[in-house]
Amino acid sequence: MSGIEEARRFVERAARKRGWAINPDERFVSFLVEGLARQRDRHGYYLCPCRESWEDREKDRDVVCPCVYAEADIAEYGQCFCGLFFSREAAREGREAGSIPERRPPERCP
Repeated sequence: MSGIEEARRFVERAARKRGWAINPDERFVSFLVEGLARQRDRHGYYLCPCRESWEDREKDRDVVCPCVYAEADIAEYGQCFCGLFFSREAAREGREAGSIPERRPPERCP
């Protein structure tokens, strides 16, 4: 199984476990899944593909996918910061991923 296939399965399991949907835009999701696979190859863990890394798992722990901010983002905006995970309602409505405010505090960013 390729790294991209593994990343795709990871995303599907994460969404199912948390009761979320995956963004219905398959092209966009493929781009993010490829990013997750690259991050895992580079760092050894699924780091959010939309954020910078400290290249230290302990410092990055808040943005290991799905990040600690995802639940609040999905509850408030219907999607996570990257737009990979959606609430089921947002996915049913056919909503597109949009820009949402960053919850990660500046002191946690590299």
